[in-house]
Amino acid sequence: MNIGKDTVVTLTYIVRDLDGRMLEESDEPVSYLHGGYDNIFPAVEAALEGKAAGDGADLKLQPEDAFGEYDDQLVRMESREAFPEGLEIGMQFVGSPVDGGEEMLYTVTDIADDKVVVDGNHPYAGQAVHFKCTVTEVRAATQDEVAHRHAHGAHGHQH
Repeated sequence: MNIGKDTVVTLTYIVRDLDGRMLEESDEPVSYLHGGYDNIFPAVEAALEGKAAGDGADLKLQPEDAFGEYDDQLVRMESREAFPEGLEIGMQFVGSPVDGGEEMLYTVTDIADDKVVVDGNHPYAGQAVHFKCTVTEVRAATQDEVAHRHAHGAHGHQH
């Protein structure tokens, strides 16, 4: 089966910076619903269109096509009192942006006396990356997967 709209694509991937340093690698295959559902970078989805199991993609992605541009507005300084004991740099938590909106993942980047700096940017925001993947399986999506706009099952999301 070839990759097209409303297929579930299972793949393995490696993300490196442009100097070749490993940033991220799939520990096991991951699946996504193909067809414009924003489940994978659009440039990767476009490169995989029409391919089959065993095929792959090897792309250099600019920040806007990958993890986004770095946004200084997503860095906040908070009172240390708002955090639990044992707080360490690198810890992550879900919180609301100052101006409201959807909750997002923040990473603690600095702790000083009575202040904590948190960053809502993805750790690789602002970086161009090299994304390489290999397709391990392609199958037709179920009606539930299409209705829910994401893959279910062994390598996708479970309800």
